[in-house]
Amino acid sequence: MDNEYVNARVKGMYSRLLTKGVYSALILKPDISSFIKAMDDTPYHEDIERALVTKSGLSAIEEALRHNLVRTIRKISTLLNGEPGEKYVGIFSSHWDVHNLKTILRGKQIQISPQEIQECLVPAGRFDKALLTELINQPNVRSVIDLLATWEEEYAVPLIQVFPDYASKGDLVILENALDKYYYEHSLVLVKGKSHDDKIIRNLISKEIDLINLKTIMMMVRDRVDPEVALTVILKGGDIIDEKTALVLLNLKTIPEIIDYLHQTRYRFVMDSERSVEEEVKISFYEHLLDNYLIKNAVKLYRGDPLSVTVVIGYLWAKYTEVMNLRIIARCKDAYFPPEEMEAEMVYV
Repeated sequence: MDNEYVNARVKGMYSRLLTKGVYSALILKPDISSFIKAMDDTPYHEDIERALVTKSGLSAIEEALRHNLVRTIRKISTLLNGEPGEKYVGIFSSHWDVHNLKTILRGKQIQISPQEIQECLVPAGRFDKALLTELINQPNVRSVIDLLATWEEEYAVPLIQVFPDYASKGDLVILENALDKYYYEHSLVLVKGKSHDDKIIRNLISKEIDLINLKTIMMMVRDRVDPEVALTVILKGGDIIDEKTALVLLNLKTIPEIIDYLHQTRYRFVMDSERSVEEEVKISFYEHLLDNYLIKNAVKLYRGDPLSVTVVIGYLWAKYTEVMNLRIIARCKDAYFPPEEMEAEMVYV
């Protein structure tokens, strides 16, 4: 199956993404019930109907959005099965494997019910619903890791390596950071080739690593974490934020100093006159800017070489953004947030 055929199918899927006008209409709905009713006029109507059989309100919306996203990713994975572009979709969908493992480990640590954990999972990667259910049913964090090892699952290796440190400190960040490091290092290995597509996806992954590191650095500086300690959680493989640059940033005293430093880099867009007085809110504001930058760079791939499989990755990021936007609107409706606050959280691509 050639890229031209796959991309033609994806272009048809892209044409069904919601427009800014549809978002505006949904934002203006007065409550969650009217939001759900309006969703009947979108491509999500079948997922909404199915979810409403067993759930209601926000829970039904969340379930429908998860199901739709999973179905979309699996449809594209099927289209590219056995094709060279399959690995790029695999890298994208593996985001959800990491998300799911973190969610399960977090749920086991705070001892919430399997049902509550299940409702937060997105089985769009290699772990399908059956495998995730087996992991959820384990009694504790150690048992989850042991089961992954029994399956000879690759994510077991980094978790086992850091488990003694986690066991002594009880800090879940140790396990989560190990998963992130493995995922990004492994993803970069998959795209280390010299092909045009490898270079494009490698560049996107490196930008993503940069932006994750920047958000981590801001939080570490805000919380006055020792720079040498903070450096241990910085991800390798970034485009600009390497270990040396990260250490420079971690030794700065305030968030504004970090922002000023970034003026020298391609991330100078975070310089903004509308800065909040409270540092914690500032970080949230800058995190939103960084997330928007990554998403728009990723979606831009859709408008690139029409014969490149990276068009598919651009679409997948656009689809993910749509689901994220709908989730924001639904949650804000459920909490009766005013429309202007919802609008501020949206990402238009």
